[in-house]
Amino acid sequence: MNYLAHLHLGGSTPPELLGSLYGDFVKGPLKGDYADAIEAGIRLHRQIDAFTDTHPRVLAAKARFPAERRRYAGILIDLFFDHCLAAHWSGYSEEPLDRFTRRVYLALSSEPALPGKLAVIAPRMAAQDWLGSYRDFGVLEQVLANMSRRLSRPEGLAGGMQELERLYRPLSDDFQAFYAQLQAFAERQLAMEAAALDSAARNAR
Repeated sequence: MNYLAHLHLGGSTPPELLGSLYGDFVKGPLKGDYADAIEAGIRLHRQIDAFTDTHPRVLAAKARFPAERRRYAGILIDLFFDHCLAAHWSGYSEEPLDRFTRRVYLALSSEPALPGKLAVIAPRMAAQDWLGSYRDFGVLEQVLANMSRRLSRPEGLAGGMQELERLYRPLSDDFQAFYAQLQAFAERQLAMEAAALDSAARNAR
């Protein structure tokens, strides 16, 4: 999943929001370098990625792409699913999308020590409203163009927008069928992490 979905699924407090994003920028074992709630968010991010990558509906969505595109199908699906979430946000959250994204950007701007590349992209993310802009399907074309410039084989995403246009309806159906299951999974993991943090806090007293 991409940024918006991870943020939506990862909890609502500032540390949870930060951890949801840190998962894309913090690699390797977690050794207590961050607050407990942030590290819990990173763990959840990784669990969500693992759940997504092996889910039958996501694998079926990848199989909709031509064989020569399969290597990059995961990137295209992650972006498209964020578009679906943003475009139908009110069906998944009672909080308006604009209010939610403002809270995310505030959490980022209030943290003085963002990890790695997140420190570089966070100001641009807020200034250009990356998260809210996913509502517009056409925005994905520029996102893909920017991503292709960072790939060792940029031609891999060439024509990706056209593929998404062609597969818009079936991929939208895949998202709707999959995301409810992902939400239930994330809610269970959040509850387990909250219980573990609460237990650790009680034992530390």
